Amino acid sequence: MKPPSEGYVYYQDSAIVVTKGLKLEVVKILPLYTVIDLSNNKFEGHIPCVLGDLIAIRVLNLSHNGLQGHIPPSLGSLSVVESLDLSFNQLSGEIPQQLASLTTLEFLNLSHNYLQGCIPQGPQFLTFENNSYEGNDGLRGYPVSKGCGNDRVSETNYTASALDDQESNSEFLNDFWKAALMGYGSGLCIGLSIMYFMISTGNPKWLARIIEEMEHKINMRRRKKQQGQRNYRRRNNRF
Repeated sequence: MKPPSEGYVYYQDSAIVVTKGLKLEVVKILPLYTVIDLSNNKFEGHIPCVLGDLIAIRVLNLSHNGLQGHIPPSLGSLSVVESLDLSFNQLSGEIPQQLASLTTLEFLNLSHNYLQGCIPQGPQFLTFENNSYEGNDGLRGYPVSKGCGNDRVSETNYTASALDDQESNSEFLNDFWKAALMGYGSGLCIGLSIMYFMISTGNPKWLARIIEEMEHKINMRRRKKQQGQRNYRRRNNRF
């Protein structure tokens, strides 16, 4: 109990929460970090779909209970969740594909349930290891050892796509700097504007062709100017 302050007496309790697999002591309310830790109880039944409406949740821990049924797809609406722990329950069915859209998810533990089917593929799911899924013999796909249709092909395509993007970006930078360095005055400003537009739209290939055309026009303009200067000097030499 805290000492009286301006005639009021208040209490400040601490609590132990598990986030991202680590035990932490919370000594006061954190308004910017919302945590729901209901682990190590004897809860039974299905996970309520309305949990997906709590979009400010950063940590959701329902592990070590007796929860049954499917993982609700509505959990894919937790757009800022960083840690999701549903391990050591009796959950069944497939992992909802909607969870692959959780781009802020850093920690996932679905181990020791009765889940089956293909593991969703997405940017964050590619970072999780086997221990996130162990104890679910029916799961297939990356990163568990069993294959899942075209998962391996999808992963290869994902990597190849990333490499293609790198190549495109490299080609873009080369073409841009050629145009920017050969340009001068307004030409340099145009080059910088095109660089900003190209990065913001993400279409370097066709815009690279525009840069090449502009580079050609700049060169032609420079040649015309140089030719005009030479003609001017010739006329002056005659007189």
